[in-house]
Amino acid sequence: MNKQTARLLEQHFDTAFATPDGIKKLRELILTLAMQGKLVPQDPNDQPASELLKEIADEKARLIKAGKLKPQKPLPQIKPKEMPCAIPYNWQWVRLIDIAQYNGRPNAKPEDLSSETWVLDLEDIEKETSVILRRATYAERLSKSSKSLFCKGDVLYGKLRPYLNKVVVAEEDGVCTTEIVPIVSFSGIFPVFLKYLLQRPAFLSYVNSLSYGVKMPRLGSDDAIASIHPLPPVAEQKRIVARIEQLMTRCDELENLRAERDKKRLETHAAAINALLSAGASENFNAAWRFITQHFDELYSVKENVAELRKVILQLAVMGKLVPQDPNDQPASELLKEIAAEKACLIKVGKLKPQKPLPPITEIEFNRNKPYGWVVRRFGDIFSLEYGDNLPSEKRTSSGEYPVYGSNGVVGTHFEPSVIEPCIVVGRKGSAGALNLSKTEGCWVTDVAYFCIPPKVVDLEFAFKLFHTLDFESLGKGIKPGLNRNEAYLIPFFLPPINEQKRIVARIDQLMTLCDNLEQNIAAATDSRTALLNAMMSKV
Repeated sequence: MNKQTARLLEQHFDTAFATPDGIKKLRELILTLAMQGKLVPQDPNDQPASELLKEIADEKARLIKAGKLKPQKPLPQIKPKEMPCAIPYNWQWVRLIDIAQYNGRPNAKPEDLSSETWVLDLEDIEKETSVILRRATYAERLSKSSKSLFCKGDVLYGKLRPYLNKVVVAEEDGVCTTEIVPIVSFSGIFPVFLKYLLQRPAFLSYVNSLSYGVKMPRLGSDDAIASIHPLPPVAEQKRIVARIEQLMTRCDELENLRAERDKKRLETHAAAINALLSAGASENFNAAWRFITQHFDELYSVKENVAELRKVILQLAVMGKLVPQDPNDQPASELLKEIAAEKACLIKVGKLKPQKPLPPITEIEFNRNKPYGWVVRRFGDIFSLEYGDNLPSEKRTSSGEYPVYGSNGVVGTHFEPSVIEPCIVVGRKGSAGALNLSKTEGCWVTDVAYFCIPPKVVDLEFAFKLFHTLDFESLGKGIKPGLNRNEAYLIPFFLPPINEQKRIVARIDQLMTLCDNLEQNIAAATDSRTALLNAMMSKV
């Protein structure tokens, strides 16, 4: 490796640390450089790979003569156009069949296995890292399916969903699922080097282009043995492996540092948010908010924290902490008198059934401090919950000016509206809890419910934001849960004066725009760092 390559590689570590998938790309770069002969210098005293191939040919002949290896059908010679890059003078381009036996072990019979035999399944191997997550014995699994034997030093390749990049070198003898292929390398092929050959980006690209099957893609045996690989001398293989593992250890350290940094960042943000939400006195709230504003750039440099900020904004809004109260606002208690009078009229003319009184709200249910001018009520005191109509199919699919709402939004149109007032649509089944705001006339399918909003008391936009702070999904009942009206009616909530509701909505929209900008800035910074890393990598 020349000095320029070494210097650029060093620079990559700092840039990769600041880029979301930078360390993953750095690992890929290390393997790419390694398999192009650019990671360690060549030694003219090394036996060239061409001589190694002669020794492997002699070994194959001996194994065939002894009946330990079947004669192999010759594959076409590798053409120059098949060689993806230049390699050092003492390397050779080879096919996998030239250097190893693909699926080179017999199958195992269950009755031949001891209780302590290591049984390796694909799910035991972590994707990309190839870390062994579990070492199960035959006594633990008692699997009767067909297995392949493998021996210590075999390269075990996951041929099912090969993009998961599961490749390990067996540390001891055992058996594995037939979706894992034991690859037995010939003399002079260092197993760990072969493992890295099979994990390099160029080979992953090759297998992904050839894998067959949509749901469970696999690499076919013929394609595997015909795959083309660069082969260095034996001594250089070992130097390459040593250098790869040295650099991969540095990548591990970077990942650990970044994980620790991100953990502390999230913990700090969570603590700051909890202090904000739990603050009783105004001075405690102000102190918590001051901490957030003083560390704003650091706390909101990741999208996860911005997503939490959006939730907190809504929580603060319904707690009365987002905008100041105005003593000139008509108290919400006065608005409730209008609702009571309206309900009485509707009951009298038969348009509304008398409602059973809801239980009073206890301190345990609602122990937060009520803001000035606000009231505490249950959902059933204010909102009316109705279920979607069972509309005829021919009407659901007809074209018209009225939207048909489903649990995931507008699913069609219909000529005649079922409800003529603005409301909030809530998913009852499947997408339980999914919310949709209806500002126009429309109708609803049976897997949704809708809350009618009294416009003189509750601003529709405020109600929509309030609903986002509630867990409607937990109110489901039965084998196929659906939104339960009785339980929904019991939900307690704070209701502010109508004018304050409108101020709250305006402030929420303002802060959500800030969140949008934060996410855009994070995305732009990420794109910039990624572009820088890609530009640096292209120079190596």
